[in-house]
Amino acid sequence: MKSLFALAIHRAEFLSADEKTVVADMVSSEGFFRTLTVDMLSQVVGRVLRSTAWDPVVALRLAESDLRFVERHSVSVIDRFDPDYPPMLAEIHDPPYLLFVRGSMPDSGTPSVAIVGTRKPSEQALIATNELAEGCAAAGLTVVSGLARGIDAAAHLGALRRRGITVAVLGNGIDTVYPSSHRTLAYRILEQGGAIVSEYPPGTPPIRYHFPARNRIISGICRSVVVAEAPAQSGALHTSEFALEQGRDLFVLAAGTHGEAGAGCRALARDGAAVIDDVRDILVDWGSAGARSAEQAPAGSGARYRGSGAAVGRQLALELEREIGV
Repeated sequence: MKSLFALAIHRAEFLSADEKTVVADMVSSEGFFRTLTVDMLSQVVGRVLRSTAWDPVVALRLAESDLRFVERHSVSVIDRFDPDYPPMLAEIHDPPYLLFVRGSMPDSGTPSVAIVGTRKPSEQALIATNELAEGCAAAGLTVVSGLARGIDAAAHLGALRRRGITVAVLGNGIDTVYPSSHRTLAYRILEQGGAIVSEYPPGTPPIRYHFPARNRIISGICRSVVVAEAPAQSGALHTSEFALEQGRDLFVLAAGTHGEAGAGCRALARDGAAVIDDVRDILVDWGSAGARSAEQAPAGSGARYRGSGAAVGRQLALELEREIGV
């Protein structure tokens, strides 16, 4: 019954995670939950709430549907007090009250690196992202990204090629893979022991404003964030802002600092973000703590691919298209 109430309370988007926890602790029965009007919730949390959309009866009905879905599809629902909840995420000022998880969250002792960037990367940045993710996987790090086209897909795929663990954080409900062309990629992430994660209940569509909110989870899970390539107005820059707010290491990938597509990365570098070539630079910055030797991590600059930059880029793009339908 507690799980049902937690799922119902999670539907109150106007409450913070701390406020949802307070409400959850006082709910003892379905009958009591049905009395939780906005005015009553205002008294419980100690501030005036003005939501006109909240209906506890509707929230319970949706929660019953959510509970059936997660049980039928083996989706885990974890809160901040669950041992599987990412410990670094629990420390941010606005952590998700609940996480819906397909697959297995990485061990809390394994460092994670977020790799994010534009959906329309240059060939050079695409290659470098793939190699960086491979290097992270080879060094025993978890690669976290957002399952989007472009840089995100290259990051996930690079980790998978090294038989590494990668986590995809969604900006929609756990019941849907977005974009749909990445269903195969999502399957491979799970097949290889990674996880698909969302704070949004089943049935939640991929609404534009969900993605900036999703980005705080990507950075929140991780020790470091790498912006691989981003133009001046890229959504990936939201992740860099969250990284700084959360006290995470912020890096930009050297290969993604060129031209208009790299304007956002150049701005971050001017503001103090470290420019890196490969995973060894991250490990040096960390002092190699919590990871295997940097000597095991492959260098960048086309180590796996031969030929001119354009030819290598086309080769990688074709592989991405063939393997995951980018």
